[in-house]
Amino acid sequence: MQTPETQREIFEFVLDDTLLTLSFVSNIALAGLTILFIVAMARGVTDPRAKLIIVATMLISVVSISSYTGLMSGLTLSFVEMPTGHPLAGDEVLTMWGRYLTWAFSTPFILIVLGMIAGSNLTKITTTVAMTIAMCVTGLAAALTTSSYLMRWWWFVLSTSFFLVIVYVIMVDWSRESERTGTADLFNTLKILTVVGWFGYPVLWALGVEGFALLEVWMTSWGYSVLDIITKYIVTVLIVLYAVNEPDTITADADYGSTLRGVGVPADD
Repeated sequence: MQTPETQREIFEFVLDDTLLTLSFVSNIALAGLTILFIVAMARGVTDPRAKLIIVATMLISVVSISSYTGLMSGLTLSFVEMPTGHPLAGDEVLTMWGRYLTWAFSTPFILIVLGMIAGSNLTKITTTVAMTIAMCVTGLAAALTTSSYLMRWWWFVLSTSFFLVIVYVIMVDWSRESERTGTADLFNTLKILTVVGWFGYPVLWALGVEGFALLEVWMTSWGYSVLDIITKYIVTVLIVLYAVNEPDTITADADYGSTLRGVGVPADD
C-alpha cells in the first residue's frame, strides 16, 4: 500500500484502523465528559485559590480534547522515514507527533495544580513547568529526527533527563511541603498516579515504532491513551472532588498564598 501523504489520506488511514481510531475517540469522549463534570461540580466554589486550582485542572482536559481531535483528523500525524540503524530503517512509519503538543500544553497545568496542592512556591512551580516543556520539545525532536538513529536516542536521553528533574521535585520537595500544608494524604495519591504513569511514556517510546519497534502503532497509541486516562482524567476527578470543598489546606496559609482574609497570619500579642 502506498504511504498516505495528504491529510485526507492520513485521516482515512486512521479510520481504517479501528483500534487506532478508538484510542483517539475514547480520549476525546473522556476529556469532554471530564470538562462537563468539572463545570457541574465547581459552580458553588467561591475561594479564588480553589477556583484557580479547578480552572487549571479543567485546562488539562481542554488541551486533551483539542489535541486528540487533531490526531483523529490526521492534522497532527505524519509518516516519517526511519534512519539507518533503526529496526524499520527505510520504512515510513506513522508518527503521532500531535501527542507531544498535548503533553507540552497539558503537563504544565498538571504541575501547576500539584504544586499548588503541595503548597509549593512560584519558583519551584515555574521550574517544573519549564522542565516539562523542555521534556516534551526534546521528545518531539526524538520522534521527528530522521538524520541519525543515534541522534534520536540522544534527544530521548535529554528528554528523560528533564523528566527526572520533575520527578525529583514531585517526590522529594513537594512531598515534604505537602506534609507541612496538611495535604499529604491527597498529594501522595496524586504523585503515585502521576509519577508511575509518567514513567510509562518513555518506556512506550522505547518499545514502540519510534524506538526499538517492538510494538505496533495501535499498541503504542493505546498505551499512551491509557496513561493519559490515568494521569489526566482520574487525577482530575480526585483534585476537583477535593478542591470544591474549599478546605483550609489549600486556602488558608499565608506562606503559600492565603486567600481567606486574616487566616494563616500570626496574631498580635
